[in-house]
Amino acid sequence: MKRIIFVFFASAFFYKVGFAQTENNRPKICIIPQPVSVDLHDGYFLLKPETSVISFDKSAADVASFLASSLHENYGFSVKNNGEKNISSKSFFSLTINKSRNNSIGDEGYNLKVTPQKVILSANTPKGLFYGVQSLMQLLPAKTNGIAQSKKEEFKIPCLDMTDYPRFGYRGMMLDVSRHFFSKDFIKKYIDEMAKYKFNVFHWHLTDDQGWRIEIKGLPELTKVGAWRVPRTGKWGTFTFAQPGEKASDGGYYTQNDIREIVSYAKQRFIDILPEIDVAAHSLALIASYPNLSCTQKQYAVSPQYAPDSLDDVLCVANDSTWLVLDKIFTQVAQLFPYQYIHTGGDEANRKFWTKDPKDIALMQKEGIKTPAELQSYFEKKLEKMIISKGKKMIGWDEIVEGGLAPEAVVMSWRGMEGGIEAAKQGHEVIMTPILETYLSRKQGDASVEPFGPGLLRLSTCYKFEPVPDGVDPKLIFGGQASTWTEKIPNYRHLEYLTWPRAMAIAEVLWSPKSSRNWNHFAYRVEQHFSYLDADSVKYSRSMYDPIISAIKGKDDSMKIELTTEMPGLPIYYTFDGTDPDYFYPEYSGKPLDIPKGASEIRAVAYKNGKVASRQINKPLGDLKKDLEKKKK
Repeated sequence: MKRIIFVFFASAFFYKVGFAQTENNRPKICIIPQPVSVDLHDGYFLLKPETSVISFDKSAADVASFLASSLHENYGFSVKNNGEKNISSKSFFSLTINKSRNNSIGDEGYNLKVTPQKVILSANTPKGLFYGVQSLMQLLPAKTNGIAQSKKEEFKIPCLDMTDYPRFGYRGMMLDVSRHFFSKDFIKKYIDEMAKYKFNVFHWHLTDDQGWRIEIKGLPELTKVGAWRVPRTGKWGTFTFAQPGEKASDGGYYTQNDIREIVSYAKQRFIDILPEIDVAAHSLALIASYPNLSCTQKQYAVSPQYAPDSLDDVLCVANDSTWLVLDKIFTQVAQLFPYQYIHTGGDEANRKFWTKDPKDIALMQKEGIKTPAELQSYFEKKLEKMIISKGKKMIGWDEIVEGGLAPEAVVMSWRGMEGGIEAAKQGHEVIMTPILETYLSRKQGDASVEPFGPGLLRLSTCYKFEPVPDGVDPKLIFGGQASTWTEKIPNYRHLEYLTWPRAMAIAEVLWSPKSSRNWNHFAYRVEQHFSYLDADSVKYSRSMYDPIISAIKGKDDSMKIELTTEMPGLPIYYTFDGTDPDYFYPEYSGKPLDIPKGASEIRAVAYKNGKVASRQINKPLGDLKKDLEKKKK
């Protein structure tokens, strides 16, 4: 029996940050996602210089090593493997794989037991142990940049019994690296943050009209041409296209060695990588590299923004070269990525080019295909056979439902829940990522203070996301994901800002029981997690504190103003007089406000513990009137 032992020191800082105190002086656990069951007991486990971390078998050793390295990196603990002879029976952590399977927790669940003498973490698999370690790390303070605390300070963990396991098997985050390229090092950091919140699939959108990001041997133009576009800075949608003689210098790609390195890095954190090669549409970078693959066969440049409808970014279905190139691409993609699924896109195809192409028209006549949607179905079914021949299964966006689904395809529903519902009715597995609940590229607060971006998706809306629609067999809902499209996200700091804390809400929706959802409790836990993000130098949004200003119709038919915040219980101070409010101004009482005569704007700010907590929101009353009129319609 192999044992691994680690010795470290501790700090009372954990007592202050790792958990908050309730009225009865018992700790209130602030883990995200919320565990299935936590029973708190009197007393604490006190870490001591002789405290050990022990792994009782080889399959748990890697997770124990991960815990040890995390403790060293975050807190500077002196970690040593002292061997079996120095195991302390009075104070230790134990990581154990169950000898008899515990069916109630499945492959990803765990049990955590804390007593005054020991902490016992057990699971059926190393994956379950890893998720237990993530919960354990959330019972620790934000990292101290490797600086160990004084031996005189106490470092306490509350005594408890915890049972935890996920609601869904697929818990994903999608990142588009085509519209803007992100470095290998940032992808690793992104995966690190995913792992902390128990996401288990990184959906990597590698190709689109704006850039091809994966090296394919034998197709060199993909990275010589397809990975690069002319540089543009500013507001997406206003950019000019490439000018004659202008050099394409903006972009990048991942070599196959880069991809192997990232796949290995993710595997160590029990995250599968779902690669997406988006076809038949969104293929401009591919067509710019090999123009013979489109219906028009025109030479295009990779686009610095959305391609216009007049530009042919769709692969020619009847072209033999299309299938030869796709076979070469998907053969290598299947070899690079061990995950059993490959995402093949299938969304937003501009099918009009097929209806004008002689080869595609002839194919439709030969196969008895009546509509362009049916031709795309033909493409998807043929593509699925190719994917299956590589030993993989195919996932596609919900447009692949139109015209007839490929027999074994998994549908990723993004335009709402409808595509997923229809696929489930046909017996297909579904991953839910509806745009209005899970697209993190949308603004998360008032447009007057948020960076340029599409639509609105507040943290509380993410938390209300329910992946299983009424009337659908829950067994067919594989899971869900947060999706981030990067057209309007030019750098990694802004990507972080849009991701956190909304990804925490999606994590809890996908992991925790639906019955345990509690917005007030979740919002409080999010607040505690800001210190972890600060310690990791991760940028995040505090829009949950911002006043939300809305108009309602009063009983006398006049417009009145309501104020609220997502974070419960914050006092809001306001004014109609054009000055900037603080806590000396009127405090909102919860009763709708009458608008003073002559007022043209309301300004509001929220406080917490006597200090400004939010950004000031200035709202023209004319805009609120327009919003109210839209509601009436």
